[in-house]
Amino acid sequence: MKEHVFAICAYGESPYLEACIRSLKMQTVPADIILCTSTPNQHIEELAEKYRIPLFVREGKSNIRDDWEFACKTADARLVTIAHQDDMYHRRYKETLLKYARRYPDMALFTTDYVLVKGHELARKDKVHLVKKLLRLPLRFPFLNHLKAVKKAALVWGNPICCPSCTYNKELTGDPLFESCLQYALDWDTLIRLADQAGRFICIEWPLFYYRIHESNATKACMKDERRSREETEMFSRFWPGPVVKGIMHFYRRAYKAYEG
Repeated sequence: MKEHVFAICAYGESPYLEACIRSLKMQTVPADIILCTSTPNQHIEELAEKYRIPLFVREGKSNIRDDWEFACKTADARLVTIAHQDDMYHRRYKETLLKYARRYPDMALFTTDYVLVKGHELARKDKVHLVKKLLRLPLRFPFLNHLKAVKKAALVWGNPICCPSCTYNKELTGDPLFESCLQYALDWDTLIRLADQAGRFICIEWPLFYYRIHESNATKACMKDERRSREETEMFSRFWPGPVVKGIMHFYRRAYKAYEG
């Protein structure tokens, strides 16, 4: 079993997939990479061949949970980063990950800060980004970030963790990793479950990840059909009474506008 694998979840014919692959090929520590898809096509196959990356095809209808779970199980490694095809990684991502994995053997989750990319341009940091950094603050302290209460404290006011920036320790997270029936809040629901288990959440506030927002990505789709709003309301209702949830969602809906365009 390898120490770490980047498992790219590829869907359709993304014009950004090659940039994702190139960012992983440029890691300062040689990266093991696999491509996983439930929508095999010539575009994905040609890129797999061009960059000599193993390609694995999942049978069945595409959906986020099953695609992510397939990628996680297919990655023959203790640590797996489920990379999204539209995003990119800083060349020191794996180097930094391994440094902290060796320092903290009980690390169940590794995550980092990120830079928002709108289309092809870097976006300025806004209030939403700053609020998320504040929410992640409890995870910055090694003498606390193994405690269940501290891990959950970072998650009860929203999900400040960008899911493609995450690496999971499969020896600690268990199988299956993704059990939630939610779609947009699948990662948030998963993190809440993992917070109740043994294992440290390591958060590095260096922007080692580039998160791309564009018209056809899953985040925009979930915003347009109200899935995001419905599922976030459901998640907040687990922690707060109705009036508090309404107040939180009022501010969240205003924040959605930061991701439009």
